[in-house]
Amino acid sequence: MLKYLKRSYPFNDDLKRNSKIIFFISVSIFVFLLLFQPLDISSLEGKEKFYLIAGLGAITFLSLSINLLVLPSIVPQIFLHKEWVIWKEILWNLWLLFTIAFGYFLMYKTLGIIEFSFYMIIKMLLIAIIPLTGLIVFNHNRLLRHHLKTAYDLNAKLKSHREIEEKLIHFDSDYQKNKLSLKARLLILIRSADNYIEIFWKDENGIQSQLIRSTLIKAQELMKDYNYFFKCHRSYIVNVNHIDRVEGNSQGYRLYFENFEFDVPVSKKAIRELKDRVKFL
Repeated sequence: MLKYLKRSYPFNDDLKRNSKIIFFISVSIFVFLLLFQPLDISSLEGKEKFYLIAGLGAITFLSLSINLLVLPSIVPQIFLHKEWVIWKEILWNLWLLFTIAFGYFLMYKTLGIIEFSFYMIIKMLLIAIIPLTGLIVFNHNRLLRHHLKTAYDLNAKLKSHREIEEKLIHFDSDYQKNKLSLKARLLILIRSADNYIEIFWKDENGIQSQLIRSTLIKAQELMKDYNYFFKCHRSYIVNVNHIDRVEGNSQGYRLYFENFEFDVPVSKKAIRELKDRVKFL
């Protein structure tokens, strides 16, 4: 049980969305009390009833606004996503219930129009549960929609990524016999060699290479849909998934690949992009 209570739980700190929720719940409370009148206010005149019910709606609005808008803005360190867990969410909901019910109690006590009893306090608590239930249901549905959408997007990306990984890249050559087709994920790097490009890839037999009469510009155009290919130098395009390590010296950075006899330079213009690419590996 204790382990369950310590599980992480996302705190809803979207102030814009919370403002809409607060307004909707406060209006709903007002309409509910106006239509069903669950409190003993039959002895009051029409205007007094209306003002009293409007006051309860206003207290609901004020209490939720302070708790959902003001407090998270003043003390954001208390509501950190990474530290918010189930037991905190339970206490938070109980606090919301207490503040709303206590606001109702103060209003009635101040006006002095109705005598209080245990039965009346229970009724107030039950009424205060309405906005709290609305918040819980809304948050649950919001999280469900968010997680379903995220899962759908992730699955779509995974499927797309797998399709791209298995997709063949066709390198055309000025000489028909020099054409080459291979899976994108196998390609390690391409380097320019005068009027040729030398393509390096890995298969079950180890590192392979082939010269093709073409240009690096044409090769780069072929790989524009693959975000893991990166032109790190005017003479090199590399697959960042195959980088073994990066070393720096006074002249810049160099990339090293497993079982390669040479390293690859990184131009000054490409250093920032290299850092961004490697960061998301």
